[in-house]
Amino acid sequence: MLAKRFTRHRLPIAAVLAIVAAAGCSVTRTSRPLNPFVPPASKPAPLLPAPEPLAHPASELPAALAKGPKLTVLEPASATYGWAAVLLREADWHFQLGRQALEAGETEKARREFNRALDLLLAPREPGDTATELRIQRKIEELAEAAYRYDVESLAEEQTDQVEPGFQRAPLDEIPKLTFPIDPAFRNQIQEELRATCSQLPLEAPDPVLAYIRYFSSGKGRQILINGLRRAGRYRPMIQRILDEEGLPQELIHVAQAESGFFPRAVSRRRATGMWQFIKSRGEEYGLQQTPYTDDRLDPERATRAAARHLRDLYHQFGDWYLALAAYNAGPATVARAIERTGYADFWELHKRNVLPKETAHYVPIILAMIIMAKNPAAHGLEDLEPEPPIEYDSIRIQAPTSLGLVADLLGRPIAELRELNPALLKDIAPAGYFIHVPKGSGQQLAALLEGIPAERRQSVRAHKVSEGETLASIARRYKVPETSLVTVNGNLDDGLQAGDLLLVPVPNRAERKVSQTSRARAAARASSRTASRPALSRKPSRTAGTVRTASANPTMRSRNTARR
Repeated sequence: MLAKRFTRHRLPIAAVLAIVAAAGCSVTRTSRPLNPFVPPASKPAPLLPAPEPLAHPASELPAALAKGPKLTVLEPASATYGWAAVLLREADWHFQLGRQALEAGETEKARREFNRALDLLLAPREPGDTATELRIQRKIEELAEAAYRYDVESLAEEQTDQVEPGFQRAPLDEIPKLTFPIDPAFRNQIQEELRATCSQLPLEAPDPVLAYIRYFSSGKGRQILINGLRRAGRYRPMIQRILDEEGLPQELIHVAQAESGFFPRAVSRRRATGMWQFIKSRGEEYGLQQTPYTDDRLDPERATRAAARHLRDLYHQFGDWYLALAAYNAGPATVARAIERTGYADFWELHKRNVLPKETAHYVPIILAMIIMAKNPAAHGLEDLEPEPPIEYDSIRIQAPTSLGLVADLLGRPIAELRELNPALLKDIAPAGYFIHVPKGSGQQLAALLEGIPAERRQSVRAHKVSEGETLASIARRYKVPETSLVTVNGNLDDGLQAGDLLLVPVPNRAERKVSQTSRARAAARASSRTASRPALSRKPSRTAGTVRTASANPTMRSRNTARR
């Protein structure tokens, strides 16, 4: 009755939760201070001090470095950081050579250059001051991550059947249905933890919950738990913000952990999709639309907003968080029927009477086990877990269909990074009106560069930055296109090419290449079939070789054959 009274007065609930959050204790129990939530929020990196001026101006750096290709990310040419400037810029120079080699299809050379860049920074030397060492360490991490992304992307490019970004299997499908006997000493231990745990969501630990705490403490179960807690760092600030805006308990973040392990493109056996595992109809009910190019269920922020509102609606319907979670899994109609059959509006009673689907009966205990372990990290060996850093990005609205490959070229970033920032894109094309996510700080740059490219060409061109010594012929050979195509797309090139020029290259995306290859294969199969049948036809007196040649020379027939291909 108390829960039902609260559901009729939404404002008092929000006020109570706000007071509780400020006081640092639970709405269901008073206890000692809350254990740290795992994984902890990332701490902001300390600000670096202003660089000291060089004894020599930047223009007097070694000629090989001064003539190196311009970099997209790294140390500006005007930067003056003493000996560290030379080291960092030389590492950048080798990394850019590796990137150019990768664009030219020279994979082994690219890897050698990537390794040289990292070897320079990792070589033994006299240590510098704290700020310099921190700067070098950041550069090592930055280059290592970028090299890895380029390497993965180059492997993916070799797999012609991998046209669209991949999906991950939902971890909930891998968690078994448990009925282990529980040691009384272990039960007492968890009860002690609960008495010291503060939570906005009511926490209980009957035997089904204890069984999953055991499962998540070792073997495959522990790996599932740890992987989810690490990936939670990517989306925690966004999810916490939305749960707070919707007036919901922060512990509901673990619903996404159980559902998807925080993989935005997770798919279950039942074809539920996304971080919050919406089926198509339920997603549409909460505004998650699907088109041939996008699926809002895969967008972490939109899906989180929809999930929060759905959970809030379920709580208002059932007046109990455990029943709301069960309804999130099985559907509100299923839970309502179970309550009607038994007369009990209590999850554990429904669980005991076996009136819920087997998956749903285990679903709520799984989430509660994850919450209890995350809130008591020291007791479960999780105190040293490091979360992944939060994902940060700029968003700009795309005015015309635009290739992700073009965006990657313009920003000098791997296309794999853009796919990761835009999981809701089903293809490597961002449709008109889509808000594309790009690395933090690059939104204005991309908007300005796109303005210089005709809207009708943004879907079918890539961008190439001309390097010293490159010619129109060499660029055409690299991309396997005619020189005339480059002239047609870029207009007047009578002035010649200069290093740093941005050249548009008309190349089809991988999906189009695959369709083209399939069409050619089918046409070849049809031609082979016709060729195999010709000897039988040629035996007829009225069919001569000359007749066949005449037919093939008929303009109407030629156009039809071309259309079929």
